[in-house]
Amino acid sequence: MKLLVTGGAGFIGSAFVRKLFRDSAISDQIEKVTVIDSLTYAGSIQNLSEIQNEIGFEFVRGDIRDQNLVERLCKNHSHVVNFAAESHVDRSIQSASEFVSTNVEGLRNILDCVKNRLDYVKFLQISTDEVYGSIPSGNWDEDEPLLPNSPYAATKAAGDLLVRSYFKTYGLNAVVTRSSNNFGPFQNREKLIPTLITNLINGKPLPIYGDGSNVRDWIHVDDNVNGIWLALTEERNSGEIYNLGGGNEMSNIDIARKICEFMDISKNVIEFVDDRLGHDFRYSVNCNKAEESLGFIPERNFDDSLKSTIAWYQNNQHWWGNG
Repeated sequence: MKLLVTGGAGFIGSAFVRKLFRDSAISDQIEKVTVIDSLTYAGSIQNLSEIQNEIGFEFVRGDIRDQNLVERLCKNHSHVVNFAAESHVDRSIQSASEFVSTNVEGLRNILDCVKNRLDYVKFLQISTDEVYGSIPSGNWDEDEPLLPNSPYAATKAAGDLLVRSYFKTYGLNAVVTRSSNNFGPFQNREKLIPTLITNLINGKPLPIYGDGSNVRDWIHVDDNVNGIWLALTEERNSGEIYNLGGGNEMSNIDIARKICEFMDISKNVIEFVDDRLGHDFRYSVNCNKAEESLGFIPERNFDDSLKSTIAWYQNNQHWWGNG
């Protein structure tokens, strides 16, 4: 198997690449892994440091909007997994242009390059539960309408529909995974859990939007990339979409309180700030399809995973800095 992994130096992408080389049940199937990443604020070559010298690994610094580069790389790979994306909701609210350019036009460029090799290329698009919008109760399955509420979510929904169109129009062997909120080592400090942990390490207050009652389902990144691998290697699932959730629904304020408890710091450091514009109240995905079709079952205990994530940030300040 020869894999091209776009955005492979980012948080989830690098976890997937590390799994390819570190999971003995998988590594024997891998002939070549090429990572392309533009190394913006969300990606770091340090995320791949432990596998940089592995036989079959190649890193290319580049942009998925570069047609000549992407076309050249696609020619030499049997599987393409697209993690590349602008992903921070607050940034998309401030300015949506880069999100549209990367998450839609960049994806379109990859799809155009891949569709010329329909004989044996498989494409997997990494998406998000945010494409469904907010749900007050119950959960979404994969057939729910897409009702995104932030510019970020709208560009990811557009990407999902673009992938569907290439499957329907050109017969592209394509699959989409939509995960709930990821957490774990190497995550950018702009995200909620790393922000809370690193602020406590630095003696800073914990900013929580609104009253903190917004609910998210959390999945450890290692469980997510396991689901991604299962979706990629299932032989008869072209055109399918899979929700990948962790089954750990929790309000933002409860996350903050739990982190304070685990770090033995007073909860008085929690500070409520003006709510995010268009802030979705609750996300929740139904993962029955992934469980039944792929055998996907999250294995990580949430509290244990959160404690290990806290320990990673405490022991790796050289990675995330001390600002």
